[in-house]
Amino acid sequence: MGILPYADRVLVSGAGPVGLTIALGLARRGIPVVVVEQEPALTIDPRAGTFHPPTLEMLEPYGIAQQMVAAGIPVRTWQIRDRRSSAVAEFDLGLLADLTPYPYRLHFEQFKLTPLLLAALEREPNAEVRFSTRFVKAEQDDAGVRATVERDGKSETIDCRWLIGADGGRSGVRRAGTFNFEGFTWPELFIVLSTAYDFAAHGFAMNSYLADPEQWIAIFKMPGNGPPGVWRLSFPMDAATSEETALAPETAQALLQGFISRPEPYAIEHRNVYRLHQRVATDFRNGRTILAGDAAHLNNPVGAFGLNSGIHDAIALIDALDDVWHDRAGIEALDRYGAQRRTAAIDHVQANSIRNKRQLEEKDPDVRRRNFEHLQHVAATPELARDFLLNSSMIASVRRP
Repeated sequence: MGILPYADRVLVSGAGPVGLTIALGLARRGIPVVVVEQEPALTIDPRAGTFHPPTLEMLEPYGIAQQMVAAGIPVRTWQIRDRRSSAVAEFDLGLLADLTPYPYRLHFEQFKLTPLLLAALEREPNAEVRFSTRFVKAEQDDAGVRATVERDGKSETIDCRWLIGADGGRSGVRRAGTFNFEGFTWPELFIVLSTAYDFAAHGFAMNSYLADPEQWIAIFKMPGNGPPGVWRLSFPMDAATSEETALAPETAQALLQGFISRPEPYAIEHRNVYRLHQRVATDFRNGRTILAGDAAHLNNPVGAFGLNSGIHDAIALIDALDDVWHDRAGIEALDRYGAQRRTAAIDHVQANSIRNKRQLEEKDPDVRRRNFEHLQHVAATPELARDFLLNSSMIASVRRP
């Protein structure tokens, strides 16, 4: 017997890209949905901003991909470089033009995606978004979930048939649902800097990874506030560095001047620092509570898999929950969602992001030389390059299930 006659709706915790995508997809399938977000408005998080071809394909039916492409920067070629030897391996996503209408990486900031999703969701009559509303806890039984949220210092209850945790790496839903979150935290800090200086003048592609045994760099050209855009650079830093030191203006100048020295200081538009994690929940479903996105898995950013895999979770969960809700499938559809997305997180996102990071920071000079000889051979061989790009673009991980 249920705790009460549960409301016929789904509760989504988190109004980030994953939570809003899930809510929009469910609402379009005729499933009432409520989104709660503890922040008073959509957050501005400049970290993520690279979208792979399958992600754009998944967002196209909602009219979102078209808006992203119109405002973003398509990056067809990207590079892996050796910071010390100047060796370069360049990959052309045009090799996949027969497989996808988006044969490129689209650079488009995450905080520009969420307003597009929210605007579409607000047009759905069976959807509601509540900001300044923090998920606190939940009780569940075989019939549904009673969630406790806090708004303006007061507790409220929201009853629903399903609770979805899309509330990020510090997910309250994951903690409340006693999900195990296995993995590790990298020892370094990670600092992200944005500047208008044009690194293309030095031969860098709009997406470049620079390997170095002491300090590798990831480089991205982002739309920013419009042409000419901004360049975003990410550096690892010693874990003993305090956050105050990491975010100091002189630290940012030292990092950029150490990369490309110039007589005048860099104009730095943004600085951010965070830690890197590699973790995956042992289960993506516990009763009527389901996880997606960073709530379910975290990875380092080398390869730009995190946000993309979260949206892949969202699309898979929309399909599974739609079938269960409309009695086209039993609970096994949600178990299949969890199994498939957990496998993708472990076998693709975790495996590739860990390998990518370790290759960038490899210290053995002979191993580094062999790595680059191999990468250059792959890049110069169309058949090998195509296979490499199928994997790095996440097309292979989406096809696998």
